[in-house]
Amino acid sequence: MAYFDAASAAPLHPVARQALTASLDEGWADPARLYREGRRARLLLDAAREAAAEAVGCRPDELVFTASGTRAVHSGIAGALAGRRRAGTHLVVSSVEHSSVLHAAEAHEAAGGTVTRVGVDRAGAVTADAYTAALRPDTALACLQSANHEVGTEQPVAEVASVCRGAGVPLLVDAAQSLPWGPVEGDWSLLAASAHKWGGPSGVGLLVVRKGVRFAPLGPVDERESGRAAGFENIPAIVAAAASLRAVHAEAAQEAVRLRELTERIRARVPGSVPDVEVVGDPVRRLPGVVTFSCLYVDGETLLHELDRAGFSVSSGSSCTSSTLTPSHVLKAMGVLSEGNVRVSLPPGTPEEDVERFLDVLPGAVSAVREKLGAPVTAPAATAREDALVVDSLGRRCPIPVIELAKVIGDVPVGGTVRVLSDDEAARLDIPAWCEMRGQEYVGEEPAERGSAYVVRRLS
Repeated sequence: MAYFDAASAAPLHPVARQALTASLDEGWADPARLYREGRRARLLLDAAREAAAEAVGCRPDELVFTASGTRAVHSGIAGALAGRRRAGTHLVVSSVEHSSVLHAAEAHEAAGGTVTRVGVDRAGAVTADAYTAALRPDTALACLQSANHEVGTEQPVAEVASVCRGAGVPLLVDAAQSLPWGPVEGDWSLLAASAHKWGGPSGVGLLVVRKGVRFAPLGPVDERESGRAAGFENIPAIVAAAASLRAVHAEAAQEAVRLRELTERIRARVPGSVPDVEVVGDPVRRLPGVVTFSCLYVDGETLLHELDRAGFSVSSGSSCTSSTLTPSHVLKAMGVLSEGNVRVSLPPGTPEEDVERFLDVLPGAVSAVREKLGAPVTAPAATAREDALVVDSLGRRCPIPVIELAKVIGDVPVGGTVRVLSDDEAARLDIPAWCEMRGQEYVGEEPAERGSAYVVRRLS
């Protein structure tokens, strides 16, 4: 089985396994106690903090260990907002942040704060100018991921950090995806990360708060971890997390070159072997091991099952693979196709032959799914029977509305329109994306008795 979902969780690094096993016998005691076992545990904890701080590029007393990366994000945002409540209650985030950031923003709004969500371009990147425009006199905090978890696009953190610093606003960076490849550049103020993203054990996060940043932890104050992470430290897991972070950094430069070549191979060959595919994300400023593409006329969940049966573990941002049946907020913000979405994220050490086998298997898997769904094999003939058609796809989930649109677009003359009736949230994203890919004009959305009517004008 080829595991291609390292962006969700990387396999446990051998160094992490060794460190975890070794520290189970030495790090079980309370590091706050002065007896021998406590002192031994404290030495392990301090050494892990120093190793992690060196990898991050901060002082050891600026870094605390949390129970997860999500907890690090939530604690960092809440503490920074509380520490700067006199400055205001305005929060700035990008529209493609991880759900942990967006959930914290929603909670802040529910408590009476205000939030500005900065948009991205079609590659998924923000601009420093957009953050400049979003900052206000009452802005308490800004947040920006270092790299996107779904499409791999790297963000201009250093430029945004400079803008925020000039405005006197701290910047929190979610570095979960990029930290395995090296420290985050720029004059950021807070940073959060998660150990299971770099091959450490799950249940360990990092929160860094630079000296001079106003920070007020919420909730009952605990004497552990500078009062910023309550509860007894899981020292064996922390030791393993720090050891594996140091190990992956030592391997990062060489492995990044190798994985980047493999993902570039996927980016180049998939559109040539699979018709109607859109590769998404920035082609240059991206993580070494991540490549994402979307296939027209494909049910994402069915495609993932096909690939799983063929021996490949991949993930998807398609609405049909989520419990909410709504498109990925990342793909939606980018304005790209969500149906048939596949994210390949290669863990370090991925063999070249696994990638080659994936490229051999993918065309057949996509073709099989399209055949099951009755997708058009070729562009429809230009019969031009009517100037306007209505396609009723109410109650049918994407990609069916898009498939039905593709089947009839040739039945109207150039300049004619097709109105697609749909009550699937994904259609709001996928029909405009289909028009972008197929060279047709998306006129817009109109109200309907049920759902919405999406109007498409034929241009060719």
